[in-house]
Amino acid sequence: MFKRRGLFLVVMSLVMGVMAAWAANNWVQQRLGPTGEVEEETDVVAIAAIDIPYGTKVAPRHVKILTLPLGTAPPNAFRTPDDVHDMVATMDVVRGEILMTNRFAVHSGGSTLAALVSEAMRAVTIRVDDVVGVAGFLLPGNRVDVLASRVDVRSKRATTETILRNLKVLAVDQTAATTDNDPVIVRAVTLEMTPAQSETLVKAKEEGTIQLTLRNPGDRMELTEVLPPPAPAPVVRAAPRPAPVREADPRVTIIRGTRVDTTNPES
Repeated sequence: MFKRRGLFLVVMSLVMGVMAAWAANNWVQQRLGPTGEVEEETDVVAIAAIDIPYGTKVAPRHVKILTLPLGTAPPNAFRTPDDVHDMVATMDVVRGEILMTNRFAVHSGGSTLAALVSEAMRAVTIRVDDVVGVAGFLLPGNRVDVLASRVDVRSKRATTETILRNLKVLAVDQTAATTDNDPVIVRAVTLEMTPAQSETLVKAKEEGTIQLTLRNPGDRMELTEVLPPPAPAPVVRAAPRPAPVREADPRVTIIRGTRVDTTNPES
């Protein structure tokens, strides 16, 4: 009898221990929450697989996909390679950079240069030589000013002034993109400008000669012209007062031999 009672107590102890462990485990799980890993939500963006120079038409080899945590991708980034396929880079894009919509232009057809021209702007090509073309250091993407020189037919004096400022170089000869920084002598340079500026440029070229000056890439400010001091106002001198007109002497002189008499006819 005592053996049965001892065995019953042992079994009951084991059952109560298992129930206590199960209750404790449930309590801990309720306090700590689920222990399983939650899958993190992500987003994808398109990045440059290699350097994309200015004026380059984007091909599949230029793009790859990068996974980012959800909410960290820029709002104006391309999401897939198809979104940026066949578009033209409007500025240099380095390897690993996220491809942004404002750095690419749609290429709907025709030449690649047409996609690089900004809205409401025009592309104008001028003939240059080693001097006008800044010794061959002009490359697509540079900024230039235009100087115009004219010779006055009457005075035979030459005058030079800056007629256009901060113009973008779209292409040199027939190249809209280049990775070579060495100077290359070209025969033509294509500039981006407004219709009014294009009229000014063509007129200046017909009236005289033009010269391009290369700007610093970070210099986008318009230069303030230093005007010469105004000429002093002419001094107005009062005209001299005329001398009073003396009335003729009404007296009459009468000479008789050696006698001289003066008389007034009015008397």
